[in-house]
Amino acid sequence: MAILVYAEHDNASLKKATLNTITAATQIGGDVHVLVAGSGCAAVADEAAKVVGVSKVLLADNAAYANQLAENISLLVNELAADYSHVVAPATTTGKNFLPRVAALSNVSMISDITAVVDANTFDRPIYAGNATATVKSSEDKILVTVRGTAFDAAAAEGGSAAVEAVATAADLGKSSFVGEELAKSDRPELTSAEIIVSGGRALASGENFEKVIEPLADKLGAAVGASRAAVDAGFVPNDLQVGQTGKVVAPSLYIACGISGAIQHLAGMGDSKVIVAINTDPEAPIASVADYFLEADLFEAVPEMTSKL
Repeated sequence: MAILVYAEHDNASLKKATLNTITAATQIGGDVHVLVAGSGCAAVADEAAKVVGVSKVLLADNAAYANQLAENISLLVNELAADYSHVVAPATTTGKNFLPRVAALSNVSMISDITAVVDANTFDRPIYAGNATATVKSSEDKILVTVRGTAFDAAAAEGGSAAVEAVATAADLGKSSFVGEELAKSDRPELTSAEIIVSGGRALASGENFEKVIEPLADKLGAAVGASRAAVDAGFVPNDLQVGQTGKVVAPSLYIACGISGAIQHLAGMGDSKVIVAINTDPEAPIASVADYFLEADLFEAVPEMTSKL
């Protein structure tokens, strides 16, 4: 049994989600092969070859895959999938975009957002915004799954010695083209890979207060800045900072929630954090039930004091 893992990358380096996905693949069992599809991405393939647990790296280096458009990637993965019992991808925007297309082309179902591997055919996945876990078993010959990276430890990035094999297949379906992108630039860590996150909620009352209260603490800790959906909907911060079921799912070593009540939607996005610190004036707030440390205080007094003592 061989497993094909789709590598998430930017044509220069592997994304951390790939390492988490490789861990899930090794738990399924069998040889783990990693597909690196992109343009000018040989360095990514070499990096993938060093990951512990990987036995082979397939390199599809072609302009058709430069921006990993789902229409083109799905054709490639579908063709390669014939040689594999499982196709596994990170549950990122890329994975969620192309893998359902592969499932349709292969005429099989797929299991999304798994959080645990029970056996080669059986997986756990969250439902009802993470309030329940469903155990799903597939009886199909080919199994397609996306992996919630925060539920699995990252595989060791050094220590492996897999062979890199070029894949000649290249197809441009011609149905889509890459026009451009606008990337938010910040000196702070990326939200989904940060070890420390400081998040603010509706209680901040304005974007200016995010800048005055939340950002100084984040900068002192070398942390990323996050926000609840309520804060994003109110226009305090851009939506790329949103943590939650409809935002980004994170699992940092330390998550500091300031003025966040802890609605189900938000808890679904940060509940796997190693240590959760909540600062809130309401001791009955839902986030109190998941917090490791709860400070009943006014965030406008407590957070600046914390910042000053660091």
